[in-house]
Amino acid sequence: MTFADASTMSLPAPAKLNLFLHVTGRRADGYHELESVFVPIDLADRVELTRRDDGLIRLLDPPADLDPTTELCCRAARELQRASGTGNGVEIRLHKRIPVGSGLGGGSSDAATTLLGLNRLWRLHWPRERLQRLALRVGADVPFFVFGEASFVRGIGEALQAVTLPSTHFVLAFPGSGVATADVFRDPALSRSTPGTASGALAMDHGRNDLQPVAERLEPAIAAVRAAMAGCGGGLDPPRMTGSGAAVFARAHHRREAERIADQLRHDGWQAWAVRSLARHPLRAFGDAATI
Repeated sequence: MTFADASTMSLPAPAKLNLFLHVTGRRADGYHELESVFVPIDLADRVELTRRDDGLIRLLDPPADLDPTTELCCRAARELQRASGTGNGVEIRLHKRIPVGSGLGGGSSDAATTLLGLNRLWRLHWPRERLQRLALRVGADVPFFVFGEASFVRGIGEALQAVTLPSTHFVLAFPGSGVATADVFRDPALSRSTPGTASGALAMDHGRNDLQPVAERLEPAIAAVRAAMAGCGGGLDPPRMTGSGAAVFARAHHRREAERIADQLRHDGWQAWAVRSLARHPLRAFGDAATI
């Protein structure tokens, strides 16, 4: 059976890193203007989708730390169902590996995988650009995962420019507790005036994360895990927080070094992984309407 005629799909939903994250301004509607480079990585959730013919959308056995009434996969499915006018429904089951509250985009990636999967499961044949416009209604990071390539990102997540970066190994660690994104963005100490970046100036060590000082003050465990990673030695770049926190990452020169440091961090009580960047989302072709 092919994806074209399947009634159930089990699909990957990769995490992402923000190689840098600059806040360049604040809009009249209260949203912040951002610049970042988003890179998908090989740490991933899995999303199982089973088509229903009765129009119901259900999240089965939701993880304990997710609210099924607000979970982004269900919101994405409802938005797509409304916009397309389909009579189909879906049962969704999540297999989480990406920590909730880590700044790795797990919920947004799950939602994007849901949109991409339902585009085939419901045989909608929507092109990627139309899915991206709908994705922005679900969440600011969802369009990136639908776009499916490492990207220079501007605005509130809607302006995406594909970038070519070398395959890179990273050490990734999560302190086990997060910080609310809204609390970081409303903090009066947040820098909101970083100058814009020329798209050609995107070296791997470019810039900083403007949210990091505020997030580390609100959740000191972020600074603690960053210091622990920096203390592991080896050939790591200076560790940096991703997204609004609380995960921290650093570039390693090779896989063995990333695995050694991740092992050391786990031995010291942190959640840690050796991960690699992806040039393209595993479901990139799902946004190509002609291939459905």
